[in-house]
Amino acid sequence: MKKSERPAAAANERPLEGRTIVVGVSGSIAAYKAAEVVSQLVQRGARVPVVLTRAATHFVGPLTFQTLTRIRVMTEALDPESVLDPTHISLTDEADLVLLAPATANLIAKIAHGMADDLLTSLLLAVRCPVIVAPAMNDRMWNSAAFQKNLVAIRDLEYRIIEPEEGFLACGTYALGRLATPARIVAEVERTLARS
Repeated sequence: MKKSERPAAAANERPLEGRTIVVGVSGSIAAYKAAEVVSQLVQRGARVPVVLTRAATHFVGPLTFQTLTRIRVMTEALDPESVLDPTHISLTDEADLVLLAPATANLIAKIAHGMADDLLTSLLLAVRCPVIVAPAMNDRMWNSAAFQKNLVAIRDLEYRIIEPEEGFLACGTYALGRLATPARIVAEVERTLARS
């Protein structure tokens, strides 16, 4: 089917047109699912800059997201191309929403304690728009007292949490901790932007 032959309904299904959604991806096996989330956001009309933590690049490469978004993926706080434009500030100026998917226990701990040791955590200290966090981790990590304390701390920052789901985890067990489905994540992005 040619582009001009698409049904009229499909051509009008761009509810995120004109919105900028910064997607932060941290180092989890679930990082591959972030590509589907990003693809769905782009299809809905959003501009989607992606920030990968160094650990995330071990699971999925920048080229994947650059191909989906047609925007250079950022991975380093001290990027030579950002010297005249501090990326962690400029991205927050244009962002309508920041989505962290997947968010590891490590990333959530850093946020809870105000750390800024990479581009993504530096950006989060400067952000003024809504932030959605979609955690993914082993069920024992999810249920640990230390992690639950950190989760309370980021809820107190008014971050919205998309609870993980039950399913098969990377360790081979069936338990709570699996990243929410891309459809669920995208629906929450749309709901949050409609409210803000």
